[in-house]
Amino acid sequence: MSGLRGTGGGADAPRRIRVVRPGDLSAGELQVWRDVRSASPTPRNPFMEPEFTLAVGRVRASARVAVVHGEKEGGAPSGFFPFHKGALGQGRAIGFGVSDCQGIVGHPQPALTEGELLRACGVSSWAFDNLEAGQSLFVPTASAAYASFVIDVGDGYAAYETILRRQSPKFFRTTTAKERRLGRQAGEVRFVFDERDPAALARLMEWKSAQYRRTGRRDRFARPWISALVRQLAHTRAPGCSGVLSVLYAGDRPVAAHFGLRSRTVLACWFPAYDPEFAKYSPGLVLHLRMAEAAAAAGITVLDLGRGAAEYKDALKTGEVPVYEGAATRLGAGAALHWIAREPSRRAHGFVRNRPRLAEFAQRGLKRAGRLRGAGQ
Repeated sequence: MSGLRGTGGGADAPRRIRVVRPGDLSAGELQVWRDVRSASPTPRNPFMEPEFTLAVGRVRASARVAVVHGEKEGGAPSGFFPFHKGALGQGRAIGFGVSDCQGIVGHPQPALTEGELLRACGVSSWAFDNLEAGQSLFVPTASAAYASFVIDVGDGYAAYETILRRQSPKFFRTTTAKERRLGRQAGEVRFVFDERDPAALARLMEWKSAQYRRTGRRDRFARPWISALVRQLAHTRAPGCSGVLSVLYAGDRPVAAHFGLRSRTVLACWFPAYDPEFAKYSPGLVLHLRMAEAAAAAGITVLDLGRGAAEYKDALKTGEVPVYEGAATRLGAGAALHWIAREPSRRAHGFVRNRPRLAEFAQRGLKRAGRLRGAGQ
């Protein structure tokens, strides 16, 4: 794709922004991405590594990466912005709906404006639902902040267990008692932190799909690209992003499993599930304790349980970090359509009505959408 030159102003302007498919990034650019991320003070969440974006690019044709170059740096990349580009020119975070950490990698100098970036990407908006804390370019546009729950095992599992005994004594006693009972009644309990058996991954996905249906939620694994993405990442082995399948067995039978992503220091908890037949033993909770122990032994310092309130997260967590939801937009028909689609109708109509220029864009956008729908029928 052709390069685009930003006009955001500042001492280092002009700036070149090149938009490519993930698979078209050079080996040198991928290494710069890793190096930039490694130098960041934020935790090395595997969702922000190039391997995750590359995997998404293999299963979704809409995946793109904007490579930001600063002229004073000799043309070397200074930032990477992975995103999806929709048919109507609306953008989303890479892996939107399943990625638990999102944003731009790097801090291009001078501070890049969101309008400059979105214009170069050819999108009118960029929606996010798990924006990383510290993303100064996009946090001001967020509409809501949520807690992502974390387990700190940086001082070792013994230190974490001491915290658990103090803050959740009943939970800890009950869970460990159920683990012992599971071993007596169903067979010796054993745990594999990094299981490579494809059948175990298939079993986990079956359990998770059934759980989604039982709880009235949309089955993520019914979407082919998500199933394909998980299978891709199960075979990914890189220091910054590796797929990790953890399985709890009773005898030779798997009773709980989890698939997530890890870097050297962060385990991003992603898809946990268990066999409902063993629900009385709380195998999912036992699994998480075993995961924390194994992660600490492997040099991981943080388990990120993700956003969304849950009783087990309250019991397991040692802290919280914020993540953000919202959308960055630039003035245009697509931005107006995005606002109308996501905001309550009364608020959206009032917002647009009080801005004649935006109302004009909205009208154009609605006509354009109607023509596209009509052409597709």
